Amino acid sequence: MRDTIFSPSFGNRPTYLVGREAVIAALLDGLESAPGSRERATVLLGQRGSGKTVLLWELADRAAEVGYVVATPTIVADGMLERIVEKVQDAGSAFATTDEARLSGGSVGVLGFSVGLEFTRSVQEEKSAEYKLTLLARRLTQQGLGLLILIDELQANSDEVRRIVGMYQELVGEGLNVAVVLAGLPGAVSATLNDRVLTFLNRANKMTLAPLSLGDVESYYQHAFAELGVTIDDDMIERAAAATAGSPYLMQLVGHNVVARANEGEPVGDRMLDAALRAARRDFENDVCQTTLAALSERDIDFLLAMSKDERRSRISELANRMRVSEDYAQKYRRRLIDAGVIEPAGRGYVRFAVPYLADYLREEE
Repeated sequence: MRDTIFSPSFGNRPTYLVGREAVIAALLDGLESAPGSRERATVLLGQRGSGKTVLLWELADRAAEVGYVVATPTIVADGMLERIVEKVQDAGSAFATTDEARLSGGSVGVLGFSVGLEFTRSVQEEKSAEYKLTLLARRLTQQGLGLLILIDELQANSDEVRRIVGMYQELVGEGLNVAVVLAGLPGAVSATLNDRVLTFLNRANKMTLAPLSLGDVESYYQHAFAELGVTIDDDMIERAAAATAGSPYLMQLVGHNVVARANEGEPVGDRMLDAALRAARRDFENDVCQTTLAALSERDIDFLLAMSKDERRSRISELANRMRVSEDYAQKYRRRLIDAGVIEPAGRGYVRFAVPYLADYLREEE
């Protein structure tokens, strides 16, 4: 059958946003707060496949509906600030007025512009991206509009991130109607927050993307499979939802693989579902588990291998024994892996895996 709903690929936007309405609502509430407030600067943390990019795009659409000109999700790379300036000009062109009499003061906001949000030749050719973004933020603020900057795939030790965060602080200091949301892997975010140049971000609002509710996943599957004409009973939907472990990416992989194997007019059987779940897990291991491990040190992986001996959670003292190191030494790797979002606390003195199927993958590869 043809899959027109599930989009199991990084960066793709699925047809429906599942289980994240509370997060979107909190982000939109932040945009309603006073310019310069803590809620106007948010750092979004999530593991690979947790839906960070999808959330940013959804926020971009919702923010535009309430009077924000949005620099849509921009990946950290050379020239990021210049790209943001271009996006603001493009998105704001539909809102910017050419009636300069409406602008307070009559001259400050329009200085440097020719028509709408187009810069004069001298500004375009001679001024920095920082200067141009300041002009745009001033003009939008004077017209009663907000400016929202969305940054995806936050990178540690990035000069481009330093530029945009420094720029945001200057715009806030000027009292302009601006907001920023930065999304990244927990490890990259942790390193960024520890950057002495970026201490401002430690005062930003921080949101961690928790696993989806399995009830939300089941409801999504019931709706999506019915819309696609896939015949599948409730018990199998429950099995499919459980196999996602609350991961948005796994949810899309499982859904897609079920649809790919379904035949019109025939119910999904046990063998078909088993094959779909195996394929989804294999894709997830290749895309998420392998990539996660590739970013870790050998000693980090030794810690995870020691954890994989346990079924649900691991005691730190026992992990130290398995690694033949002191408990203090093991605690150092515990902290590193928690910061990286690979494991999480599971009670006093215990940890567990935070990435679905990573423990199974390690056992199979060992």
